[in-house]
Amino acid sequence: MADTKPQIEDKSKDKPEVEDELAGSEAPLLDHLIELRKRLIHSAIAIVVLMVVCFIFAGQIFDILLNPYRSIYPNPGDMELIYTAPQEFFFTQLNLAFFGAVFFGFPFLAMQIYRFVAPGLYKHERKALVPYLVATPVFFLLGAMMVYFVVLPMALGFFAGMQTEEIRLLAKVSEYLGLAMTLILAFGVCFQLPVVLTLLAQIELVNVEQLRKGRRYAIVGILMVAAFITPPDPISQIGLAMPMYGLYELSILSVRLVERRRARALAAEASAES
Repeated sequence: MADTKPQIEDKSKDKPEVEDELAGSEAPLLDHLIELRKRLIHSAIAIVVLMVVCFIFAGQIFDILLNPYRSIYPNPGDMELIYTAPQEFFFTQLNLAFFGAVFFGFPFLAMQIYRFVAPGLYKHERKALVPYLVATPVFFLLGAMMVYFVVLPMALGFFAGMQTEEIRLLAKVSEYLGLAMTLILAFGVCFQLPVVLTLLAQIELVNVEQLRKGRRYAIVGILMVAAFITPPDPISQIGLAMPMYGLYELSILSVRLVERRRARALAAEASAES
């Protein structure tokens, strides 16, 4: 007797191999929390190790950060910094060590963020993120160089120009280094604007038309950010606001390239299907 049972067709072979492209986006919440803890522990260990190394070389880091202050004095012998508490310079060196750890460890921290996010991305999305991992430390370094060579000397020259015969500038070492380190880190983070906007364009959250229409709001936001994170002087605020607006315009060009590349890919896919 012939087997009359209906043959059940295995449709799993016809499914697109979309699941193969995923690297665990459906992992339970507990797995994500465990992965987050792992990345945080790795980041903390790296910061602590770099702090120890940077504390050993705190004198050299201090000497490098002192160059913008030296530049405002024609005679370096006229420059003088003070500290007014016995423990102040020790804690200043600790702050220097932490600053150095964050500065030199920024690429590693960015990599830890990527490794936390990557398991929930498609393969092509992970490949698309690689150029931004390279661009992130580059733009951070550009922001730091902008402060070191341009903004900080100009701001210090502005402050030093307010001296009179009776009133002289005698800066505390902790306050000067706090200003320099804050500006360097703030500029480094703010210079990530093209990277962030281009990534948002990759996932189609922003487009060129939105960025063009939002120019006026972007200018207001940039001025607010510059006023918030810089000292209350026009040199520092303009020194941050102008490059940030230039980076905003650069972001528009970058987003346009992303959209053109996406349009070409869609056109090639449509022609291949036809």
